[in-house]
Amino acid sequence: MSDIETISLAPGRHVYFASDFHLGTPSIEKSQEREKVIVAWLESIRPHADVIFLVGDIFDFWFEYKHSIPKGFIRLQGKLAELTDAGIRIILFTGNHDMWMNDYFTHELGIPVYRNPRRYKIGDKQFLIGHGDGLGPGDFVYKRLKTVFESGLARGLFRWVHPDLGIGLAQAWSRRSRASNQEKGEEQFLGEDREWLMQYCREVEAKLHHDFYIFGHRHLPLDLAVSATSRYINLGEWVFAKTYAVFTGATLTLKVWPSV
Repeated sequence: MSDIETISLAPGRHVYFASDFHLGTPSIEKSQEREKVIVAWLESIRPHADVIFLVGDIFDFWFEYKHSIPKGFIRLQGKLAELTDAGIRIILFTGNHDMWMNDYFTHELGIPVYRNPRRYKIGDKQFLIGHGDGLGPGDFVYKRLKTVFESGLARGLFRWVHPDLGIGLAQAWSRRSRASNQEKGEEQFLGEDREWLMQYCREVEAKLHHDFYIFGHRHLPLDLAVSATSRYINLGEWVFAKTYAVFTGATLTLKVWPSV
């Protein structure tokens, strides 16, 4: 578990959380439509945003070669640059689809990239924030695969593949992903005893208190009580639901874009 980082909110400013944009899927056209919606959302929160957490699977595939990155997503990158240039802090977590990020976003946009859950104290509330893949019991096959994919050897071998071939293969594989093939409303709540991230939150809470546990990955917006003083928030996704969370310094709320 990481050391806790303190974030002091400016008066009247908020913290925003979103995850699972899955840009790049299921087609270039639909991805660009979704990207424009995300950019509009980012612009709408700009007047009130102090910090924005992007909590993994922002891209359905991402890999950084030494001198190249995947083509596209320029609207999002431009908007993120505008926000960081304006003094709004953005914090990015990798997910299971974009775990092969390196230092591009940090060097070009001033956005730190984290691979594991991190602890934050925002105002007087304590948060544990991460994408959520590989946490909790079960899913042993994926956990083994994640160890392999995150290794320096796997990254090094893939880097030797020409970008036209490597990115093309990865995008073909991406089209078989859950984000590419799920239908609206397909994800269902399994019950607290079968939701792995809920079980993970309870395990952590038994050892170390957090007021809020913020995760993505599940593609299902959730707001559940971990204990009498602790909540688990799942941010949902933007392929269909377009859900996000906002913390005002006093309250944390799940919202849908555009709000009604």
